[in-house]
Amino acid sequence: MSAMGPRQVNSVTMTFAIVSILAVGAASSPRAPQSGQVWAARYDGTAHGVDFGMAVAVSPDGNRVFVTGQTDGLGTGEDAGTVAYDASTGGQLWETSYDVPGDAEATAIAVTPLGTAVFVTGVGPGASGQDYVTIAYDAATGAQLWAESYNGPGNGDDVANAISVSPSGSDVFVTGRSPGSGSGDDYATVAYSASTGSQQWAKRFQSPGSADDTAYDIGVSPDGARVFVTGQVAKQTDAETWGTVAYDAGTGGVLWNRRYGQGAGYDNEAYALAVSPDGSKLFVGGSVFSASLNDMGTVAYDAATGAQEWAKRYDSHGYDYVEDMATSPDGATVFVTGEGDGGPTLYDFTTLAYSASTGAPLWKRSYDGPRHMNDLAYSIAASPDGSSVYVTGRSLGTSATGVDYATLAYDAATGANLWTERYNGSGNGVDESHGLAVSPDGSKVFVTGQSLGSSTSWDYATVAYSA
Repeated sequence: MSAMGPRQVNSVTMTFAIVSILAVGAASSPRAPQSGQVWAARYDGTAHGVDFGMAVAVSPDGNRVFVTGQTDGLGTGEDAGTVAYDASTGGQLWETSYDVPGDAEATAIAVTPLGTAVFVTGVGPGASGQDYVTIAYDAATGAQLWAESYNGPGNGDDVANAISVSPSGSDVFVTGRSPGSGSGDDYATVAYSASTGSQQWAKRFQSPGSADDTAYDIGVSPDGARVFVTGQVAKQTDAETWGTVAYDAGTGGVLWNRRYGQGAGYDNEAYALAVSPDGSKLFVGGSVFSASLNDMGTVAYDAATGAQEWAKRYDSHGYDYVEDMATSPDGATVFVTGEGDGGPTLYDFTTLAYSASTGAPLWKRSYDGPRHMNDLAYSIAASPDGSSVYVTGRSLGTSATGVDYATLAYDAATGANLWTERYNGSGNGVDESHGLAVSPDGSKVFVTGQSLGSSTSWDYATVAYSA
């Protein structure tokens, strides 16, 4: 599961600059009712400071919802905070923080297939700069089972962006960027034993020269034999391409690697991947440089050989970005979401559906919020029965509500809008949802992110909707 994409991280840093503008004259405005909302739970850290929810996951039995991110600890700086909720009521079951000297932040989360453990990854203080930090918790109690760090040979800032668990639950895989010795930032992918945290292997991937490479997403084949990583690799000093690598899950040996994208500039970046349910195909999505600025790109590879099967682009004749992608449970359809240039309405949520076998476009839908300004979609998931697709992100609301969570449901076959829900925190400021998960029985959709409170700065805000 991937962490926030680069534009999501930028939008978080923008929060402080724009919230005061959005909140002027709006503090007393009531929130609009949300008919599909089942519950909303907020988490305010011990320092009552800035708390950002980054990612969400659901237990296999559907009973618990887990959220992780960054929380301000009382006298401890920034900590990686993880919270568990009752999926039916939103009642908090437990909360825990990875509290070490220095700042830490969790960026991604995953749950073991048996539901016994929760794994989070991100960054924490190391001997020199920051290191990957990966932590295992008991899913029932929140007790820490183990915590492991990874420091690259460059002894710089190592940032883990994504995590995935093997289908058997025996291994945990993380990836991100890590400075090499004279090679700039490289992909660094690490495998751990899920039960003990012992490192099984660590592999690095770098482009020629010393330019920077960053891995943004990771996935495992359904049979557990392969690990896939994608991101941005440098082609030369003024051009990048997508870089997708397949590893042997047992040994870390490289099985294949492929590039995609062309042209000078910095807009060839792969942000998301998805493996077909039968394991035969790997789908990768991102932005691709084009004559009309850049496009939303989607590529299908043979998962065993890396042979490209098809490649498609969506071009609004402006700036278009893929943030996340998913496949239908039957493997027939690939869904991608992100933002497309809406012209006078600036960025709009843009969601596309393709035939998984041929890449033929099936439908395209956009969402333009109430203010007809920037609306950015960050996460997507399909319902377990394949009938619906859900998208969430940030959307500028009325002058009274500022930026809100926006979550939409589409008919997976036709793209018809089934429902749209918005969430505005009590602070009537910036509310930005980053993560989305669907309950295993398909009855609920959970979204999380950061939300301005009336007296608590930003909190984790997790919302459950009836699907």
